[in-house]
Amino acid sequence: MEVIKGVASALYGAGALGGVVDLISRRPGEEPTRDALVNRTSRGGTDAVLFAAQPLTNRWSGTLLVSGNWQQRNDVDEDGWADVAGYSRAVVRPRLFWGDDSGRSLFATGGAMWEQRDGGTMPSAVLSATGEPYLESLDTTRFDGGLVAQTPVRGTQVLTFRLSATRKTEGHRFGDVPQHDTQDTLFTELALRGTAPRQTWVAGVAFERSTLDPREEPAFAYAFTVPGVFIQDDIDVKRWLTVSASARVDVHNVFGTFISPRVSALLRNGGWTTRVSVGTGFFAPTALTEETAAAGLSRLTIDTLLKAERGRSGSIDLTRTLGPVTLTGTLFHYDVQDPAVVDRTTYTLSTLAEPTVNMGLEGVATLRRSPLSATATYTYVHSREGVGADRGDIPLTPRHSAGLVGMWEKEGRGRIGVEAYFTGRQRLEDNPFRTESEAYVLFGGLVERRFGRVRVFLNVEDLGNVRQTKWDPLIRPSQAVDGRWTVDAWAPLDGRVFNGGVRVAF
Repeated sequence: MEVIKGVASALYGAGALGGVVDLISRRPGEEPTRDALVNRTSRGGTDAVLFAAQPLTNRWSGTLLVSGNWQQRNDVDEDGWADVAGYSRAVVRPRLFWGDDSGRSLFATGGAMWEQRDGGTMPSAVLSATGEPYLESLDTTRFDGGLVAQTPVRGTQVLTFRLSATRKTEGHRFGDVPQHDTQDTLFTELALRGTAPRQTWVAGVAFERSTLDPREEPAFAYAFTVPGVFIQDDIDVKRWLTVSASARVDVHNVFGTFISPRVSALLRNGGWTTRVSVGTGFFAPTALTEETAAAGLSRLTIDTLLKAERGRSGSIDLTRTLGPVTLTGTLFHYDVQDPAVVDRTTYTLSTLAEPTVNMGLEGVATLRRSPLSATATYTYVHSREGVGADRGDIPLTPRHSAGLVGMWEKEGRGRIGVEAYFTGRQRLEDNPFRTESEAYVLFGGLVERRFGRVRVFLNVEDLGNVRQTKWDPLIRPSQAVDGRWTVDAWAPLDGRVFNGGVRVAF
């Protein structure tokens, strides 16, 4: 997994306004491998997963991932409302790989996911405020496919082609209100990569199309097409200094033309490493937000035309390695001009006149000395959102958070791990019980024992049984403007959970 912090629109487009998480596919080895995993939780969750990797010929190989997941509905605090939604899910994902000795390669994948999720009041339960049951459900079907191909040209240059497409259909029910929508995305990119003395460059063209078709609320439909061109150059200025500069031009069919530059520098001196980066980007706002995902579109209003969000980020990372210890400190500043924000009191989506700002620092310390490893983290975030007297911390964003993870691992025998996470106070929005959350600490642990090709494991999450409903009810005394009957979750709702299972390699 690769994480790119800050605005990364220069290479990845509008969807990278908040950064990029790149999940790298596991490739088959020279020998066939198969892994099966089955586990069960104390809250009635069950997972069954099968992964297989197989070389087919000297050039062809493939992998297959199949999984089934089930969860029982749970009313942990016995108030008649499902604190843990019930669901059933099936996933199928085959992958195909091809490559030869000349540097040509092909990667193709397809995937399908089906999920049924049920929440709201428990069977035979009713809301005390209405005397009626309130059921929520979400049925999701998703199909996707992707292709990556590359071939050498002109000796040191490589031509790469990427293509991906996704279709997701959802059937959501909020009580008596249905909502059905279909989302489609299509992305394609052609890029040329080359090297020269002390530098590596890439240039290319891209095209993206995304659509939303909400059956019951056609006013929120959209169809965006965004062609673009981009370029990046990494230059080794000195042995201790590498500079990377990139830029992208996107032509949005609704919001116009955007130029997104990004510059970063990497400095090395002995055991010290420093990275400085600044960048800008944009995002085309839609009616799909975290708030509308939870409450639906039927009550949402948009009174004025939305503006494109424009993001700017800057960060400084300083890393020091001292034997088995690595220390990293990060200062960051991130703001979004013309942010599209939902006002929960009126359930209105609008562009705010003042920017949303996140600034703070992060510290990470790691210790690796076999068979022990430990990681400690601390993050301070000063976030601001809103206009005038309503401006304050971004809801559900703690100023202070910290974590500590320790692991003892012996090759061929097993491992033992412990973890602790602190979450500070958070500003709450549209909560009739409080305006600020409580701080809390979560503890967990893992024990795994290996017997040849079989691994048996047991882990516990939230050992202290921290639950939000120990402080306040989850159910609101009256229905909110957006239709919700529950407050936002700012702490765990499921409490202490044990999870045990078996993993077999064959």
